Amino acid sequence: MIKLSVNVNKVATLRNSRGGRVPSVIDAVRVCVNAGAPGITVHPRADQRHITAADVREIATVLQGAGGAVEFNLEGDPRPDFLNLVAEIRPAQCTLVPVKPGEVTSEAGWPPETQRSDLAPVVESLKKAGVRVSLFVDADPAAVRWAADMGGDRVELYTEPFAREFQASQDRSETSFNTFAQAADLAHALGLGVNAGHDLDLHNLSLFKALPHLEEVSIGHALISDAVFVGLDRAVRDYLDALR
Repeated sequence: MIKLSVNVNKVATLRNSRGGRVPSVIDAVRVCVNAGAPGITVHPRADQRHITAADVREIATVLQGAGGAVEFNLEGDPRPDFLNLVAEIRPAQCTLVPVKPGEVTSEAGWPPETQRSDLAPVVESLKKAGVRVSLFVDADPAAVRWAADMGGDRVELYTEPFAREFQASQDRSETSFNTFAQAADLAHALGLGVNAGHDLDLHNLSLFKALPHLEEVSIGHALISDAVFVGLDRAVRDYLDALR
């Protein structure tokens, strides 16, 4: 079965909009775990506009109490404070993503022209610490080959383009899906695992879950948005059902 890693950033966004500790990110993590989510994802950004380093430490403690049954995935750009946090927490997985100044959310994967010297040493250091490394890339052969050259364990395919085409028409969604399938096949052939994330939801998962070699999806915005109406426990279970 494809694993679901629930991104709880948006719970922290809501909390930070008012201050204090409500809604509790830790309570949200516990609900997700109790509902059967096999993974939790957070993306602590430099401006701390949602998840903070303190949140990461608290979540790590909660998941350690689950006996390793739930994987912790830390997403972020390879800035020093983030890498220090990953070294401290040693999550199951670290997803390295590029960050553009002023972006609201991720807008693209790593450019395949990114120099090996810029990232390969970071990947090697994380792997030596026992952390699985996933690199956030577009569904582009050059980007997938670049990720393999960097020494990553997995790629996370940036799925916003697929989500946009899925909404447009069936023909365009199938064309886009085929592009992603080719990227996934190439990643697998190069020895990389395949993750995916960004704008996946209950509707487009009906097609995307058929992606070859897909191991994990990271979903936050759509799942938390659904939870506003049906509750977080129900939303997690709905997404788990959609992935079966």
